[in-house]
Amino acid sequence: MTSTAEQMRVWRGPAVLSFGFRPFFLCAGIWAAGIMALWVPMLAGALSLPTAFDPVSWHAHEFLFGYLAAVIAGFLLTAVPNWTGRLPIVGWPLAGLAALWLLGRMAVMVSAGLPPLAVALMDLALPVVLGAVILREIVAGKNWRNLIVLAMLAVFALGNALFHWEAARGDFAAQGYGLRLGLAAVAMMIAVIGGRIVPSFTRNWLARRGAGRLPVPPMQRFDKGALLVLLVALGMWVTRPEALATGGALVVVGVVHAARLARWAGERTGAEPLVWVLHLGYAFVPLGALGIGLEALSSGVFGAAAVQHLWMAGAVGLMTLAVMTRATLGHTGRALTAGGGTVALYLALVVSVLARLAAGLWPAEAVLLHALAGIAWIGAFGGFAVLYGPLMLRLKPAKTIPGA
Repeated sequence: MTSTAEQMRVWRGPAVLSFGFRPFFLCAGIWAAGIMALWVPMLAGALSLPTAFDPVSWHAHEFLFGYLAAVIAGFLLTAVPNWTGRLPIVGWPLAGLAALWLLGRMAVMVSAGLPPLAVALMDLALPVVLGAVILREIVAGKNWRNLIVLAMLAVFALGNALFHWEAARGDFAAQGYGLRLGLAAVAMMIAVIGGRIVPSFTRNWLARRGAGRLPVPPMQRFDKGALLVLLVALGMWVTRPEALATGGALVVVGVVHAARLARWAGERTGAEPLVWVLHLGYAFVPLGALGIGLEALSSGVFGAAAVQHLWMAGAVGLMTLAVMTRATLGHTGRALTAGGGTVALYLALVVSVLARLAAGLWPAEAVLLHALAGIAWIGAFGGFAVLYGPLMLRLKPAKTIPGA
């Protein structure tokens, strides 16, 4: 049986199709920067697109169900061969999956001239086909423990379908059940997968540096309890986001998951940005839960849309950027360390999140703060495409990435 490396070497076509992370992470970075470049003038009323979605719903959909779908696909197509011991999908089948993602993006963008059902089917093609592929690999590899990841992908796709249904009805889908269901599925993914990789990667890095406190091993009884608390609170938030009980449950989630994060020795990782950024990305899970929970209890401090960005842009944006940079370096033979350019990407994204949150706190300055948030976001993901794109487009790792 050929190995993963041999399978990749057999492929004689474009290097970008030699492993799952390459086309999807590259497209994700370009798309995240590109749609923000469109959103800033749309927000100012200077641009309109031929989409059937209202501008805010298009913005929310394309970041959650567009950008993130590409990241999830790249991550799973890269991780599942390690989980199952089976060969990765490379070459033209991989190109076909990427084409399905692009089809969905174009369908949503020009959806004003298409039947709503056709748009939904084209947009849902990737998560459905990807789910079938992952299910086949998990079953063939008897890797039953990761069926939970497939279940979360299915809920994410269901949220997307519900978003399309709400938009077709003329509802404000950006604040609907579909978006909350999709975001809840992603928050759960970060809690489950992040709960594995953050302490594991931290332990590996700290162990090489000598004695000192190490992270508590992942998925202990406390972790399982924290995940259960999160699952219950997310269910309440999806169905009754403004209820006082939901607010209280989310505050509990914030406290519990902050305690979970504290068990992973993040305070010892300051010397390596590639490690501490994972802790910072995960920190937005409890911060978002606290923010959304307190907003439900007090209503009106930051605004529901602003605090929701602690999850949408903070947890999702920073954790995915952290994973994409680390996976790209590791799978292209680079040293697992982040240089100045990579740190700048992380900091730009944090600035984007804080500026968006501040826009809710100071509405009078919202125009300026929204612009700052957008520019910083473009810098983070456009910078990722510029710095890491060359690695994804070449089979052999480049000797240097300026500032990486």
